Amino acid sequence: MKRLAVLLQAERLHHGQISLPLVMAVNRCIKYSLFFFNLLFWVSGCVILGVSVYLKVIKDGNEITSVSFLGTLLLIAVGVIIMIFGFLGCCGAIRESRCMLLLFFIGLLAIFSLLLTAGILGVTEKDKGMNWIKEKLEKLKPLENMTDSVQTDLQAVQEKGKCCGLFKGYHDWGTKTVPNSCDCKEKSYGCVNVSEQRMVYRTPCVEFVQTFFKQHLAVVLGVAFAIAILMLFGMTFAMTLCCQIGKKEATSAENMKMPE
Repeated sequence: MKRLAVLLQAERLHHGQISLPLVMAVNRCIKYSLFFFNLLFWVSGCVILGVSVYLKVIKDGNEITSVSFLGTLLLIAVGVIIMIFGFLGCCGAIRESRCMLLLFFIGLLAIFSLLLTAGILGVTEKDKGMNWIKEKLEKLKPLENMTDSVQTDLQAVQEKGKCCGLFKGYHDWGTKTVPNSCDCKEKSYGCVNVSEQRMVYRTPCVEFVQTFFKQHLAVVLGVAFAIAILMLFGMTFAMTLCCQIGKKEATSAENMKMPE
């Protein structure tokens, strides 16, 4: 009976009475490209998280320059989220799961929007960041009343940045003896006489900290831009594979309903 039914169906197909839909196959190239992309994506998340935590925890232990590490918290959050969605994307690609791929796409779209917003704010609101740094450093005045750890950190900044004091040069040290880290050893940086036998750096250290912040912000924005580009490729691969899986499932369902 089954053989007769098959013969009858073949005869009807031959005369054009029925059409047999082709079974869609998922493109293996896109499938494994998405898998390896997400594997690379997951590794990049690990690297971003590790570097960000290192910058946040270590940061030379300096309380002065730590105020310029505004973007590390954002990178830590992005690193964790990238690791989670990278793993989700790998599983979705290998298992051909539309649910996982849709979650992966939505997650990437949300992160992309956040990075885009943060990048725009980082460029347009840079002056507010500068003012925030000034407000934080203002709280460290007068320097002679600060703890030994703060004074030690500032001396390290003075030696590295070829600067002295915070806002008013060596005058910020008040009645306290100006530390040796202010001594002007390179006159090209600008020097001023404290006494007949001693010269110190003219530039206040707030300028060095702000420059440090600008450089750090540039690195953060560069990393964010690179991640955003990767996300565009990831979303394209994920949506293409998801559509192919949907067509495959629809075609398979139609074949199952075909009359014998």
